[in-house]
Amino acid sequence: MATKQMRPGFSDQIMGLVKSLRTDAPDCLASGAVDMSTGMLLSYETVDNHPPEVLDLLAGATLDLFQGRTVQMIEDVFKERRGVETDQHFFQEILVNSENLTHLFVRMNDQQDVVAVVVCRKAVNVGMLFAQVRRVVREYSI
Repeated sequence: MATKQMRPGFSDQIMGLVKSLRTDAPDCLASGAVDMSTGMLLSYETVDNHPPEVLDLLAGATLDLFQGRTVQMIEDVFKERRGVETDQHFFQEILVNSENLTHLFVRMNDQQDVVAVVVCRKAVNVGMLFAQVRRVVREYSI
C-alpha cells in the first residue's frame, strides 16, 4: 500500500484541490478529498450545511467503494491472474447517480490513497464533469 508522504504544503495542496474542484466542476454543490489510508475526510467545500456525521459517512462510503473487502478481493484475483505485483489500484474513477445528484470519485494520480469527491446536480453534463475533474486532478497531482 502506498503511504502518504507528509511534505510541507500537503494540506495547502489538498485545500487548493478541493477549492478548484468546487469552482471548476460544472453544477458543483460540494467537493472534498478523502484519505484512503485512514478513511478520513481531509477537506471539503459545500454550498449547504451538512451534519458532521454525514460528512464522516461520506468518507467511510468512499473508502468502501474503492477499497472495501470485496473490491480488494477482486483486485487481488486480477493481480494474481495477470502476474501484477504493484500496489496500484484498479478502480480509479467511480460515478454514482442518486435520485437528485451525481457523485464523482477520482483517485489522485500520484497519491493513490487520496480520492477527490465532487457532488453535482443530476442534470450535469457528465462528459464535462469528467473533463474538468480530470484536468484539476492532473494539475494538482498530489
